[in-house]
Amino acid sequence: MKLTRRGKRWLRAAGIRAAKTVAQAALAGIGTAKVISDVDWIYIVSTSLLAGILSILTSIKGLPEVKEEKNETFNTF
Repeated sequence: MKLTRRGKRWLRAAGIRAAKTVAQAALAGIGTAKVISDVDWIYIVSTSLLAGILSILTSIKGLPEVKEEKNETFNTF
């Protein structure tokens, strides 16, 4: 399966957005611990991964970073 130019832009933008969301969720979880030894790493990893998955699913609706060009179809891929 070959990706269109718009599909490649969407994957890149959605990936960047998801990575930022994962980092923000991890920092928020780590920041709630009093000391680094109190961090529940399983909770941090699972919460961060869930945030990344939700970010990708939300991006399916559309990303403002990926603007449609006149000659492109509506297919994402």
